[in-house]
Amino acid sequence: MDITDFSLNRPPRAKALIPFGVFLLFYLGLSISSGDFYRVPMPIAFIVASATALLLNRKASLRSKIELFAHGMGNVDIMTMCLIFILAGSFAYTAKAMGAVDSAVNIALAFVPPNLLVCGLFVVACFISISIGTSVGTIVALAPIAVGLTENIGVSMGLCLGAVVGGAMFGDNLSMISDTTIAATRTQGVEMRAKFYANVRIAIPAALLTVVLYLFLGHGSGAVENKLLNWNAFISVLPYLSVLILAVLGFNVMALLIFGTVFAGGIGLLNGAFNFWGFLDVMGKGALSMSETLIVALLAGGLLRVIRYNGGIEYILLKIERHIRGHRGAEFGISLLVMVVNLFTANNTVAIVIAGPIAKDIAERYKVDPKRSASLLDTSSCVVQGIIPYGAQILAATGLAGGAMAVSSVDLLKFLCYPYLLGICMLISIAANRRKA
Repeated sequence: MDITDFSLNRPPRAKALIPFGVFLLFYLGLSISSGDFYRVPMPIAFIVASATALLLNRKASLRSKIELFAHGMGNVDIMTMCLIFILAGSFAYTAKAMGAVDSAVNIALAFVPPNLLVCGLFVVACFISISIGTSVGTIVALAPIAVGLTENIGVSMGLCLGAVVGGAMFGDNLSMISDTTIAATRTQGVEMRAKFYANVRIAIPAALLTVVLYLFLGHGSGAVENKLLNWNAFISVLPYLSVLILAVLGFNVMALLIFGTVFAGGIGLLNGAFNFWGFLDVMGKGALSMSETLIVALLAGGLLRVIRYNGGIEYILLKIERHIRGHRGAEFGISLLVMVVNLFTANNTVAIVIAGPIAKDIAERYKVDPKRSASLLDTSSCVVQGIIPYGAQILAATGLAGGAMAVSSVDLLKFLCYPYLLGICMLISIAANRRKA
Protein backbone atom coordinates (compact mmCIF):
# COMPACT_ATOMS: atom_id res chain seq x y z
CA MET A 1 0.00 0.00 0.00
CA ASP A 2 1.61 3.23 -1.15
CA ILE A 3 1.74 6.39 0.96
CA THR A 4 -0.07 8.97 -1.16
CA ASP A 5 -0.81 11.74 1.35
CA PHE A 6 2.40 12.90 3.03
CA SER A 7 0.49 15.24 5.35
CA LEU A 8 -1.21 12.41 7.23
CA ASN A 9 0.04 10.86 10.49
CA ARG A 10 -0.82 7.48 11.98
CA PRO A 11 -2.07 7.11 15.59
CA PRO A 12 0.53 7.25 18.42
CA ARG A 13 2.88 4.23 18.34
CA ALA A 14 5.91 3.51 20.49
CA LYS A 15 7.27 1.27 17.73
CA ALA A 16 7.82 4.33 15.55
CA LEU A 17 10.58 5.48 17.93
CA ILE A 18 12.78 2.46 17.22
CA PRO A 19 14.98 4.52 14.82
CA PHE A 20 15.75 6.90 17.70
CA GLY A 21 16.85 3.90 19.77
CA VAL A 22 18.99 2.61 16.92
CA PHE A 23 20.58 6.03 16.55
CA LEU A 24 21.46 6.18 20.24
CA LEU A 25 22.79 2.61 20.36
CA PHE A 26 24.86 3.07 17.24
CA TYR A 27 26.22 6.53 17.98
CA LEU A 28 26.44 6.45 21.76
CA GLY A 29 27.41 2.77 22.00
CA LEU A 30 30.28 2.98 19.52
CA SER A 31 31.41 6.31 20.95
CA ILE A 32 31.61 4.93 24.50
CA SER A 33 33.32 1.73 23.39
CA SER A 34 35.92 3.69 21.41
CA GLY A 35 36.36 6.30 24.14
CA ASP A 36 35.88 9.07 21.59
CA PHE A 37 32.55 10.81 21.05
CA TYR A 38 33.74 12.16 17.71
CA ARG A 39 34.89 8.82 16.31
CA VAL A 40 31.49 8.06 14.80
CA PRO A 41 30.53 10.49 12.01
CA MET A 42 27.15 12.01 12.80
CA PRO A 43 25.83 11.63 9.21
CA ILE A 44 26.54 7.89 9.31
CA ALA A 45 24.60 7.53 12.56
CA PHE A 46 21.64 9.28 10.91
CA ILE A 47 21.89 7.09 7.80
CA VAL A 48 21.71 3.95 9.95
CA ALA A 49 18.73 5.33 11.88
CA SER A 50 17.03 6.42 8.65
CA ALA A 51 17.47 2.97 7.10
CA THR A 52 15.82 1.49 10.20
CA ALA A 53 12.91 3.93 9.86
CA LEU A 54 12.35 2.84 6.27
CA LEU A 55 12.09 -0.81 7.35
CA LEU A 56 9.10 -0.06 9.58
CA ASN A 57 5.48 0.03 8.35
CA ARG A 58 5.76 -3.04 6.13
CA LYS A 59 2.34 -2.36 4.62
CA ALA A 60 3.72 0.59 2.68
CA SER A 61 5.98 0.12 -0.31
CA LEU A 62 9.64 1.03 0.02
CA ARG A 63 9.31 3.50 -2.84
CA SER A 64 6.55 5.46 -1.13
CA LYS A 65 8.45 5.46 2.17
CA ILE A 66 11.52 6.85 0.42
CA GLU A 67 9.32 9.55 -1.13
CA LEU A 68 7.98 10.36 2.35
CA PHE A 69 11.55 10.59 3.64
CA ALA A 70 12.50 12.89 0.75
CA HIS A 71 9.41 15.00 1.46
CA GLY A 72 10.73 15.53 4.99
CA MET A 73 14.19 16.41 3.68
CA GLY A 74 12.64 18.99 1.36
CA ASN A 75 10.60 20.67 4.08
CA VAL A 76 10.68 24.44 3.56
CA ASP A 77 12.11 25.07 7.04
CA ILE A 78 14.87 22.49 6.53
CA MET A 79 15.80 23.90 3.11
CA THR A 80 15.76 27.49 4.36
CA MET A 81 17.94 26.46 7.27
CA CYS A 82 20.41 24.84 4.87
CA LEU A 83 20.60 27.98 2.74
CA ILE A 84 21.35 30.06 5.82
CA PHE A 85 24.01 27.57 6.93
CA ILE A 86 25.74 27.89 3.54
CA LEU A 87 25.71 31.69 3.64
CA ALA A 88 26.86 31.76 7.27
CA GLY A 89 29.79 29.48 6.42
CA SER A 90 30.88 31.72 3.54
CA PHE A 91 30.65 34.83 5.70
CA ALA A 92 32.57 33.29 8.62
CA TYR A 93 35.43 32.04 6.43
CA THR A 94 35.68 35.27 4.46
CA ALA A 95 35.79 37.39 7.61
CA LYS A 96 38.41 35.12 9.16
CA ALA A 97 40.61 35.13 6.06
CA MET A 98 40.34 38.93 5.91
CA GLY A 99 41.78 39.13 9.45
CA ALA A 100 38.62 39.96 11.38
CA VAL A 101 39.10 37.26 14.05
CA ASP A 102 42.67 38.28 14.90
CA SER A 103 41.67 41.94 14.94
CA ALA A 104 38.71 41.28 17.21
CA VAL A 105 40.91 39.35 19.65
CA ASN A 106 43.58 42.05 19.70
CA ILE A 107 41.08 44.88 20.15
CA ALA A 108 39.34 43.14 23.00
CA LEU A 109 42.54 42.18 24.82
CA ALA A 110 43.97 45.68 24.38
CA PHE A 111 41.24 47.10 26.61
CA VAL A 112 41.48 44.45 29.36
CA PRO A 113 43.32 45.59 32.52
CA PRO A 114 46.07 43.09 33.40
CA ASN A 115 44.80 42.53 36.95
CA LEU A 116 41.36 41.59 35.62
CA LEU A 117 42.52 39.24 32.92
CA VAL A 118 40.34 36.22 33.78
CA CYS A 119 37.25 38.37 33.83
CA GLY A 120 38.54 40.03 30.68
CA LEU A 121 39.02 36.68 28.95
CA PHE A 122 35.35 35.92 29.57
CA VAL A 123 34.25 39.28 28.17
CA VAL A 124 36.56 38.92 25.17
CA ALA A 125 35.21 35.42 24.48
CA CYS A 126 31.66 36.80 24.65
CA PHE A 127 32.53 39.47 22.12
CA ILE A 128 34.36 37.12 19.76
CA SER A 129 31.74 34.37 19.88
CA ILE A 130 28.78 36.68 19.30
CA SER A 131 30.69 38.13 16.35
CA ILE A 132 31.78 34.93 14.61
CA GLY A 133 28.86 32.72 15.70
CA THR A 134 30.85 29.66 16.72
CA SER A 135 31.88 28.60 20.19
CA VAL A 136 34.53 26.16 18.99
CA GLY A 137 36.07 28.81 16.73
CA THR A 138 36.21 31.21 19.67
CA ILE A 139 37.90 28.61 21.86
CA VAL A 140 40.42 27.80 19.14
CA ALA A 141 41.27 31.50 18.86
CA LEU A 142 41.46 32.30 22.58
CA ALA A 143 42.50 29.09 24.36
CA PRO A 144 46.18 29.34 23.29
CA ILE A 145 46.22 32.94 24.54
CA ALA A 146 44.67 31.88 27.85
CA VAL A 147 47.21 29.08 28.24
CA GLY A 148 50.10 31.40 27.46
CA LEU A 149 48.95 34.00 29.98
CA THR A 150 48.25 31.57 32.82
CA GLU A 151 51.81 31.59 34.14
CA ASN A 152 51.90 35.39 34.29
CA ILE A 153 48.75 36.00 36.33
CA GLY A 154 49.13 33.34 38.99
CA VAL A 155 45.81 31.50 38.53
CA SER A 156 44.98 27.97 37.43
CA MET A 157 44.74 27.05 33.77
CA GLY A 158 41.31 25.51 34.43
CA LEU A 159 40.03 28.91 35.56
CA CYS A 160 41.31 30.70 32.45
CA LEU A 161 39.97 28.06 30.10
CA GLY A 162 36.67 27.97 31.99
CA ALA A 163 36.29 31.69 31.35
CA VAL A 164 37.00 31.20 27.63
CA VAL A 165 34.57 28.29 27.26
CA GLY A 166 31.86 30.16 29.18
CA GLY A 167 32.23 33.25 27.00
CA ALA A 168 32.19 31.09 23.89
CA MET A 169 28.84 29.59 24.89
CA PHE A 170 27.45 33.09 25.48
CA GLY A 171 27.92 33.95 21.82
CA ASP A 172 26.85 30.51 20.64
CA ASN A 173 23.51 31.23 22.29
CA LEU A 174 23.05 34.82 21.11
CA SER A 175 24.92 35.26 17.81
CA MET A 176 22.79 35.96 14.75
CA ILE A 177 24.97 33.67 12.60
CA SER A 178 25.26 30.80 15.09
CA ASP A 179 23.96 27.49 13.71
CA THR A 180 22.03 26.96 16.95
CA THR A 181 20.25 30.29 16.49
CA ILE A 182 19.46 29.42 12.89
CA ALA A 183 18.14 25.97 13.83
CA ALA A 184 16.09 27.23 16.79
CA THR A 185 14.42 30.05 14.88
CA ARG A 186 13.67 28.00 11.77
CA THR A 187 12.19 25.05 13.65
CA GLN A 188 9.94 27.39 15.64
CA GLY A 189 9.08 29.68 12.74
CA VAL A 190 10.24 32.91 14.39
CA GLU A 191 12.44 35.83 13.40
CA MET A 192 16.01 35.92 14.73
CA ARG A 193 15.50 39.37 16.21
CA ALA A 194 12.54 38.20 18.32
CA LYS A 195 14.48 35.20 19.60
CA PHE A 196 17.51 37.41 20.33
CA TYR A 197 15.49 39.72 22.57
CA ALA A 198 13.91 36.75 24.36
CA ASN A 199 17.37 35.22 24.92
CA VAL A 200 18.96 38.43 26.18
CA ARG A 201 16.65 38.46 29.20
CA ILE A 202 18.14 35.14 30.31
CA ALA A 203 21.72 35.42 29.07
CA ILE A 204 22.62 38.94 30.23
CA PRO A 205 21.86 38.35 33.96
CA ALA A 206 23.87 35.12 33.80
CA ALA A 207 26.77 36.92 32.08
CA LEU A 208 26.79 39.77 34.61
CA LEU A 209 26.83 37.32 37.52
CA THR A 210 29.67 35.46 35.82
CA VAL A 211 31.67 38.67 35.50
CA VAL A 212 31.25 39.31 39.23
CA LEU A 213 32.38 35.76 40.08
CA TYR A 214 35.45 35.99 37.86
CA LEU A 215 36.34 39.34 39.42
CA PHE A 216 36.80 37.49 42.72
CA LEU A 217 38.13 34.18 41.41
CA GLY A 218 40.64 35.53 38.93
CA HIS A 219 42.08 38.66 40.50
CA GLY A 220 45.72 38.26 39.51
CA SER A 221 48.77 40.46 39.69
CA GLY A 222 50.65 39.62 36.52
CA ALA A 223 51.32 41.84 33.54
CA VAL A 224 50.16 41.34 29.98
CA GLU A 225 51.86 42.47 26.82
CA ASN A 226 49.92 45.39 25.37
CA LYS A 227 48.46 44.87 21.92
CA LEU A 228 49.42 47.45 19.32
CA LEU A 229 46.36 48.55 17.40
CA ASN A 230 45.90 50.52 14.21
CA TRP A 231 42.96 51.64 12.13
CA ASN A 232 43.16 48.48 10.04
CA ALA A 233 42.21 46.40 13.10
CA PHE A 234 39.09 48.46 13.72
CA ILE A 235 38.12 48.40 10.04
CA SER A 236 38.50 44.61 9.99
CA VAL A 237 35.79 44.08 12.62
CA LEU A 238 33.23 46.25 10.80
CA PRO A 239 31.61 43.26 8.99
CA TYR A 240 30.92 41.61 12.37
CA LEU A 241 29.48 44.78 13.85
CA SER A 242 27.37 45.53 10.78
CA VAL A 243 25.88 42.03 10.70
CA LEU A 244 25.08 42.17 14.42
CA ILE A 245 23.52 45.65 14.30
CA LEU A 246 21.52 45.11 11.11
CA ALA A 247 20.26 41.72 12.36
CA VAL A 248 18.98 43.32 15.56
CA LEU A 249 17.26 45.96 13.43
CA GLY A 250 15.35 43.20 11.65
CA PHE A 251 17.06 42.83 8.27
CA ASN A 252 16.46 39.59 6.38
CA VAL A 253 19.12 37.13 7.50
CA MET A 254 19.98 35.83 4.03
CA ALA A 255 20.38 39.31 2.57
CA LEU A 256 22.36 40.24 5.66
CA LEU A 257 24.82 37.37 5.31
CA ILE A 258 25.33 38.10 1.62
CA PHE A 259 25.98 41.74 2.47
CA GLY A 260 28.39 40.75 5.27
CA THR A 261 30.32 38.41 2.97
CA VAL A 262 30.66 41.03 0.23
CA PHE A 263 31.60 43.68 2.82
CA ALA A 264 34.27 41.45 4.37
CA GLY A 265 35.51 40.46 0.92
CA GLY A 266 35.81 44.09 -0.12
CA ILE A 267 37.90 44.92 2.94
CA GLY A 268 40.05 41.85 2.35
CA LEU A 269 40.69 42.91 -1.26
CA LEU A 270 41.62 46.41 -0.16
CA ASN A 271 43.97 45.39 2.67
CA GLY A 272 45.65 42.71 0.56
CA ALA A 273 44.46 39.73 2.64
CA PHE A 274 43.52 37.96 -0.61
CA ASN A 275 42.95 38.66 -4.29
CA PHE A 276 39.73 38.10 -6.23
CA TRP A 277 40.38 34.40 -6.73
CA GLY A 278 41.33 34.02 -3.09
CA PHE A 279 38.04 35.69 -2.16
CA LEU A 280 36.11 33.15 -4.21
CA ASP A 281 38.20 30.34 -2.71
CA VAL A 282 37.48 31.24 0.92
CA MET A 283 33.77 31.70 0.16
CA GLY A 284 33.69 28.24 -1.37
CA LYS A 285 35.59 26.69 1.52
CA GLY A 286 33.20 28.38 3.95
CA ALA A 287 30.18 26.94 2.18
CA LEU A 288 31.77 23.47 2.07
CA SER A 289 32.69 23.68 5.76
CA MET A 290 28.97 23.41 6.53
CA SER A 291 28.59 20.17 4.55
CA GLU A 292 28.28 17.89 7.58
CA THR A 293 25.76 20.22 9.21
CA LEU A 294 23.75 20.33 5.97
CA ILE A 295 23.76 16.54 5.62
CA VAL A 296 22.67 16.08 9.23
CA ALA A 297 19.88 18.66 8.84
CA LEU A 298 18.57 16.97 5.68
CA LEU A 299 18.73 13.45 7.11
CA ALA A 300 17.16 14.60 10.38
CA GLY A 301 14.32 16.23 8.45
CA GLY A 302 13.62 13.03 6.53
CA LEU A 303 13.95 10.81 9.59
CA LEU A 304 11.62 12.95 11.68
CA ARG A 305 9.02 13.00 8.90
CA VAL A 306 8.94 9.18 8.75
CA ILE A 307 8.81 8.93 12.54
CA ARG A 308 6.01 11.50 12.65
CA TYR A 309 4.03 9.67 9.96
CA ASN A 310 4.35 6.40 11.87
CA GLY A 311 3.00 8.04 15.06
CA GLY A 312 6.26 8.44 16.98
CA ILE A 313 6.02 12.18 17.58
CA GLU A 314 2.40 11.86 18.74
CA TYR A 315 3.51 9.11 21.15
CA ILE A 316 6.22 11.34 22.63
CA LEU A 317 3.76 14.22 22.99
CA LEU A 318 1.27 11.90 24.65
CA LYS A 319 3.86 10.83 27.22
CA ILE A 320 5.16 14.34 27.83
CA GLU A 321 1.69 15.79 28.23
CA ARG A 322 0.99 13.44 31.12
CA HIS A 323 3.67 15.26 33.08
CA ILE A 324 2.92 18.77 31.86
CA ARG A 325 0.83 20.99 34.09
CA GLY A 326 0.01 24.15 32.22
CA HIS A 327 2.14 26.76 30.53
CA ARG A 328 5.19 26.52 32.79
CA GLY A 329 5.17 22.75 32.56
CA ALA A 330 5.30 23.02 28.77
CA GLU A 331 8.36 25.28 28.99
CA PHE A 332 10.07 22.89 31.39
CA GLY A 333 9.19 20.03 29.03
CA ILE A 334 10.72 21.79 26.02
CA SER A 335 13.92 22.54 27.96
CA LEU A 336 14.23 19.02 29.33
CA LEU A 337 13.59 17.48 25.92
CA VAL A 338 16.45 19.26 24.15
CA MET A 339 18.77 18.77 27.13
CA VAL A 340 18.29 15.00 27.07
CA VAL A 341 18.79 14.83 23.30
CA ASN A 342 21.93 16.98 23.63
CA LEU A 343 23.38 14.64 26.25
CA PHE A 344 23.16 11.78 23.76
CA THR A 345 24.28 13.61 20.62
CA ALA A 346 26.94 15.92 22.15
CA ASN A 347 25.98 18.45 19.48
CA ASN A 348 23.62 21.31 20.34
CA THR A 349 22.69 22.06 16.73
CA VAL A 350 21.72 18.45 16.06
CA ALA A 351 19.80 18.37 19.35
CA ILE A 352 17.78 21.42 18.30
CA VAL A 353 17.10 20.00 14.83
CA ILE A 354 15.81 16.76 16.40
CA ALA A 355 13.85 18.29 19.29
CA GLY A 356 12.67 21.42 17.45
CA PRO A 357 9.61 19.96 15.68
CA ILE A 358 8.46 18.24 18.88
CA ALA A 359 9.00 21.43 20.86
CA LYS A 360 6.94 23.34 18.31
CA ASP A 361 4.02 20.95 18.79
CA ILE A 362 4.23 21.35 22.57
CA ALA A 363 4.43 25.13 22.22
CA GLU A 364 1.37 25.25 19.98
CA ARG A 365 -0.69 23.03 22.28
CA TYR A 366 0.13 25.02 25.40
CA LYS A 367 0.25 28.50 23.82
CA VAL A 368 3.97 29.05 24.38
CA ASP A 369 5.15 32.01 22.30
CA PRO A 370 7.34 30.78 19.36
CA LYS A 371 10.13 33.22 20.27
CA ARG A 372 10.03 31.84 23.81
CA SER A 373 10.24 28.22 22.68
CA ALA A 374 13.11 29.10 20.31
CA SER A 375 14.91 30.84 23.17
CA LEU A 376 14.44 27.86 25.49
CA LEU A 377 15.64 25.42 22.83
CA ASP A 378 18.83 27.36 22.19
CA THR A 379 19.53 28.20 25.83
CA SER A 380 18.92 24.67 27.13
CA SER A 381 21.14 23.12 24.48
CA CYS A 382 23.94 25.61 25.19
CA VAL A 383 23.76 24.87 28.92
CA VAL A 384 24.31 21.16 28.32
CA GLN A 385 26.80 21.57 25.48
CA GLY A 386 28.93 23.85 27.62
CA ILE A 387 29.33 21.39 30.49
CA ILE A 388 29.51 17.88 28.99
CA PRO A 389 33.15 16.65 29.15
CA TYR A 390 32.81 14.91 25.79
CA GLY A 391 31.48 18.00 24.00
CA ALA A 392 33.54 19.65 21.27
CA GLN A 393 34.00 22.82 23.34
CA ILE A 394 35.66 21.23 26.38
CA LEU A 395 37.58 18.74 24.25
CA ALA A 396 38.96 21.61 22.16
CA ALA A 397 39.92 23.62 25.24
CA THR A 398 41.70 20.75 26.99
CA GLY A 399 43.32 19.64 23.73
CA LEU A 400 44.74 23.08 23.02
CA ALA A 401 46.04 23.20 26.59
CA GLY A 402 48.19 20.16 25.89
CA GLY A 403 45.88 17.30 26.86
CA ALA A 404 45.19 15.73 30.22
CA MET A 405 48.72 16.37 31.50
CA ALA A 406 48.13 20.14 31.32
CA VAL A 407 44.52 20.42 32.42
CA SER A 408 41.74 17.88 32.85
CA SER A 409 38.06 18.23 32.07
CA VAL A 410 37.35 18.14 35.82
CA ASP A 411 39.67 21.10 36.41
CA LEU A 412 37.84 23.04 33.73
CA LEU A 413 34.34 22.02 34.85
CA LYS A 414 34.97 23.49 38.31
CA PHE A 415 35.26 26.97 36.82
CA LEU A 416 32.54 26.92 34.16
CA CYS A 417 30.52 29.62 35.86
CA TYR A 418 28.53 30.86 32.89
CA PRO A 419 26.82 27.62 31.73
CA TYR A 420 25.78 26.84 35.32
CA LEU A 421 24.43 30.35 35.91
CA LEU A 422 22.72 30.33 32.50
CA GLY A 423 20.88 27.16 33.49
CA ILE A 424 19.84 28.69 36.82
CA CYS A 425 18.65 31.90 35.16
CA MET A 426 16.68 29.88 32.63
CA LEU A 427 14.93 27.88 35.36
CA ILE A 428 14.13 31.08 37.25
CA SER A 429 12.81 32.61 34.03
CA ILE A 430 10.50 29.64 33.48
CA ALA A 431 9.31 29.60 37.08
CA ALA A 432 8.63 33.34 37.10
CA ASN A 433 7.11 33.52 33.61
CA ARG A 434 3.42 34.22 33.44
CA ARG A 435 1.52 33.83 30.23
CA LYS A 436 -0.19 37.00 29.14
CA ALA A 437 -3.91 36.74 28.69
